Amino acid sequence: MLRSTLRRTAATTLATAATVAAVTVGGAATASAAAQTPTCHVSGLRASLSDKGGHQNGMSHEGTVLALTNTSGRTCALRGYPGLQLEDTRHQAVDTDTSWGSTYFVPDPGKRTLVLKPGGSAEAALAWAHADAPRLVQAGYLRVTPPASRDHLTIPFEKTVTNGHLSVTAFAYRIDVS
Repeated sequence: MLRSTLRRTAATTLATAATVAAVTVGGAATASAAAQTPTCHVSGLRASLSDKGGHQNGMSHEGTVLALTNTSGRTCALRGYPGLQLEDTRHQAVDTDTSWGSTYFVPDPGKRTLVLKPGGSAEAALAWAHADAPRLVQAGYLRVTPPASRDHLTIPFEKTVTNGHLSVTAFAYRIDVS
């Protein structure tokens, strides 16, 4: 019985020391909290496009900032890139090709876990071309699938997209558009 008590005491002491070390280090405590936060679900998110990214380079390229806002009453986490699917004006899916990484106007911030409190948002840079090509897609809507989700949100997206190709960065707390 004494051995069992000593083991429990040692385990409790180690756990307390690890907690103190994590709090002292700072980032480790945040990483631990992020790992324990449930993933954001579509039912608690709103998708939107921001004017702050209404970026055109004059060479048939266009871009905007895609935002996901936590509308639930609980904290949730996102990590990575959104899934994207173009739809026509009748909400029918059209061939879409998505590249994850840097866009022509914003470097990719890379995958990291973002903890969104209620009302908090995550942003990703979204870019496409609208130049003459063998296949121009006239989109009416955009399906946005959050990371680690099988469900999607649909938002208006009345754009012409060359070959149905979109580029998007990973989500970050904030996308800076210069």
